[in-house]
Amino acid sequence: MLKNFWYACEFSAAITTNPKQVRILNQKLVFYRNAKGQLIALQDRCPHRGAALSLGWVKDDCIHCPYHAWKFQADGKCINIPANQPGIPIPKNARVDSYPIQEKYGFIWLFYGDLPEEERPPIPPLPEFEDPSLQKIFFEYELNAHYTRTLENDMDMSHVSIIHSKSFGNGFALEQKMEDYELNVGEWEGHAKVNVRDYTKAKDLFAFVFRPLKANVKVTLGFYMPNITRLVVDFGRGKLVNFTVHVPVDDRTTITKRIQFRSFLTFPWADGIFQRAAYKVVMEDKGVVESEYPMAVPDKLSDEVHVPCDNLSLAYRKLRQKCLAMGWGMKPYQNQVDDSNGNLMPPSPEKTEWFVSAIVGDRS
Repeated sequence: MLKNFWYACEFSAAITTNPKQVRILNQKLVFYRNAKGQLIALQDRCPHRGAALSLGWVKDDCIHCPYHAWKFQADGKCINIPANQPGIPIPKNARVDSYPIQEKYGFIWLFYGDLPEEERPPIPPLPEFEDPSLQKIFFEYELNAHYTRTLENDMDMSHVSIIHSKSFGNGFALEQKMEDYELNVGEWEGHAKVNVRDYTKAKDLFAFVFRPLKANVKVTLGFYMPNITRLVVDFGRGKLVNFTVHVPVDDRTTITKRIQFRSFLTFPWADGIFQRAAYKVVMEDKGVVESEYPMAVPDKLSDEVHVPCDNLSLAYRKLRQKCLAMGWGMKPYQNQVDDSNGNLMPPSPEKTEWFVSAIVGDRS
C-alpha cells in the first residue's frame, strides 16, 4: 500500500451527522458531519479503552465515545471526560489522529501521508461528473483480493473474450488477438486507446453496444495512482464511462466503488439494468482475481511474465515502483498500536512525542 495520495474512500451521500466506520489502509476510521455539513475524519479508536468511536454519537459538533462518553472535537483532541472531578486536567495524549479530507465528484477523499499540502499529488479529473447529458449511477462490491490485482483486472483487455464469454466478451473468438495500442504515461497516470473490431454477437444489454459484424468500438483504458481506473467505451451511438476506485481495506480485501456514466438509455428506470450487468461482469472476474498469488502484484517486474498487451499494467507497476523508491510504501512501524483486529496502526508524530516524554520526561 502507498501513502502520500488522496484516497477516495466513500460516497459523499453515505456520510451524515451519524458516525460511520470506514475501513481503509489496514485501519478503521470514523467519518461524520458537523452541523454545517462539514466532514470530519478521525481514527476510530478511543485512546482510553479502545472502543470504536463510530458506535458513539455526535453532539455540539463533537463525537462522544460510546463507552465512557469522552468528548473529542474535530482535530481529535479530547475536551471532556465526564468521570473526572472538577479541576482534574485532561491527559495530553487523550486524543485521536485526524486526517485531511475533502469532497469531490460524489466521493469523500482522504489524504494519508506526510507531504505538505502544496506537494501532494492532485485528485484526478472527472469532467463527466458535471455533464448534465449523462446519466450516472453509483454502486460498489467487495472482493477478497488485493487492490493492485482488482485494479489491473479492471484495465486488462486480453482477458475479455475468455472470462467474459457469457457477457460482453461473447462474440470474440477465444484466440482474439490484441492490436497494438497507443499508450500515454504521465507523472501519476497512464492511458491506452484500443479499437475493438470483428465483433459478431452479444447478449442482453451488450447487444445494444456491439452490433453484429459492424462493431468498431473505441475503448480508452487508464489508471490514476494509486488505486483508480477509468474506462471509456465509445461505440458511435453512445458512450459509457466507468470511474472506479479500488479501496484498499486491507491486504486481503478491496471494496470497489464505481460511478458509471452513460449517454444512452438515460432513463432512471434503466439504472437497475446497468447495475445488474456490471455486477454480472464482476462475478465473472471474481474467482480468478481472488485466486491470484501472490495477492499483491510483485514489487519486482521480473517476478511475473509480461507480453506486449500488458503494457498498460506495466506502466502502472513502474509508477508503483517509483513510489516505493521514494519511500512511499507503507511498512511496519516501531511502537505500533494494535487495533485489536490484527492490524497495525502507526502512531502520529504527536503521539511519538508523547511516548518519548513518558519515557525520558518532559524537559521543557
